[in-house]
Amino acid sequence: MPAVKIVLVGCGMWGRNIARNLNTLGILAGVADINAENARRFAAEFDTEVITVDEALEKPGHDAIALVTAAPSHTDLAVRALDSGKAVFVEKPLALTVAEAERIADAAKAADKPVMVGHLIRHHPVFRHLLTMVEDGAIGTLRHIAARRIAPGRIRDVESVLYDLCPHDLALIAALTGMAEPDQVACQAICHVTAGVDDIISAQLSFGEGVTATLEANWYNPVKIHQLTVIGSEAALIFDDTRPWPEKLMRHAFRAGHEDGMVTLERGEAEVIPVPEGEPLREEMANFADAVAGQTEPLTGIDEALYVQRIMARMQDAIDQSKLSQTKMPQTRML
Repeated sequence: MPAVKIVLVGCGMWGRNIARNLNTLGILAGVADINAENARRFAAEFDTEVITVDEALEKPGHDAIALVTAAPSHTDLAVRALDSGKAVFVEKPLALTVAEAERIADAAKAADKPVMVGHLIRHHPVFRHLLTMVEDGAIGTLRHIAARRIAPGRIRDVESVLYDLCPHDLALIAALTGMAEPDQVACQAICHVTAGVDDIISAQLSFGEGVTATLEANWYNPVKIHQLTVIGSEAALIFDDTRPWPEKLMRHAFRAGHEDGMVTLERGEAEVIPVPEGEPLREEMANFADAVAGQTEPLTGIDEALYVQRIMARMQDAIDQSKLSQTKMPQTRML
């Protein structure tokens, strides 16, 4: 592990997981939070020092920050850190608009420092194995990607489920399609908890050469479902992150088409694909440390972050247009 010094900014629920892994890797150099008591608790738990947010962003002697704060604060804090010559890890979403994301990208380019975004599942050993299998032709030609992320976790009241959950699966779609820009994006949303903050998202993406994707994200549900299905011309792979580790990745022989004017469907027995166990967050923080040290590029770097931000913007536009058309629909009388 390279001898880099990384300061955590944001001592909340997810920040504790980041701190734990940075500490285990021996690269946690301090913690900062606008709530001094939260920072003191983290410092005691992980045997590190408390520093102010201003010191974390601007004080010399630290190589990087891990930014795990509320999404609306990401842009200003990331730019300040980059302007001070520090590499930056930003928990997803990178930003809430494309303009904000581009501002971070411009600051990173000017500083010549890496920015890495917390698209955690891209670092998951099971997804990385699945991606290799797809690239090696294990399912034939890629046809469809179906992502479902149903997570009854903390429901937010500022950014919607689009910005909280969708970045994970959009990053997986980016990897599987080579960051191809979709030709078409359709998206619908439902709000139940906080007015104006969507809780349920359903999206359809169409790419060139017959590749499609569907995406469902929902935090308004009592049951957790984290499943990625990748269908090809010869087989399908299913990554179910709620299953025990030995059962997380399955391959299904699966072929649908036409023969003699009839629709045909061939299905085979499910095959368990073994993948060595690993902790995705540990892999993510190790990759960031290597990027800070100049030993590698971030797996989930600024180009992928901008791609995800663009797709989220198109999804939001589609949601807004759908809501606009609904308000313009003429009311009908029931007879």
